[in-house]
Amino acid sequence: MTLLNFLAVAAAPTRLDPLQLFFDADIVVQIVILGLLLASLWVWTLIIGFGMRLANLRRKSAAFEAEFWEQENVEGLLDGRNRKETPSARVAAAGISELRRSLKGGMKDPAAARERVALAMDGQVALEADQLGERLGFLATTGSVAPFVGLFGTVWGIMNSFFQIGEQANSSLAVVAPGISEALFATAIGLFAAIPAVIAYNRFSAKVGGFEASLGRFADRVQAWIGREMEGS
Repeated sequence: MTLLNFLAVAAAPTRLDPLQLFFDADIVVQIVILGLLLASLWVWTLIIGFGMRLANLRRKSAAFEAEFWEQENVEGLLDGRNRKETPSARVAAAGISELRRSLKGGMKDPAAARERVALAMDGQVALEADQLGERLGFLATTGSVAPFVGLFGTVWGIMNSFFQIGEQANSSLAVVAPGISEALFATAIGLFAAIPAVIAYNRFSAKVGGFEASLGRFADRVQAWIGREMEGS
């Protein structure tokens, strides 16, 4: 082995270097990788932020529901609390507000009044779930689109590798391999962004569904309580 061959072998990388792959890639592949990395960063921001928000809402709702059933002056509890921060408080307020309107106009049909109360609370429960679910849209989009964006970068990089083969009139592995490695790196980054997004979307969707069911059970209990109050009045 000559000295030049020995130096070439010694200088050859012994492992993949993501930064070097990025800097050696074509400008289009670099743009794709940067976009996917930004998407991945936003995905993790949403995962952490949404997880903390959902846990906080569940905690506040559970505390409000426990306090709701212990209070004799329920209307005072609703008026003395910031309802914008507690979903279960907004659900209860929707039913009680509808009851107030029915009583103010003169309750001619108690059955219809109970139905309107139920509709108001069920609508608020659905609204709470929809507002939470809107935050998951980016996770779903990233999970479905990111692999194809990475694949676009891969296809472009492979096309560039074949172009280099034609330019150099050399189809050896030394000519093709670097470009293909850079191209496949885009697919890897696409999967890096998509996999956590899909897992988080499925997990959070289940949690939002569970939270919606919990609010629905609370709404049913409040509806039953309002019905008893109407019968006793």
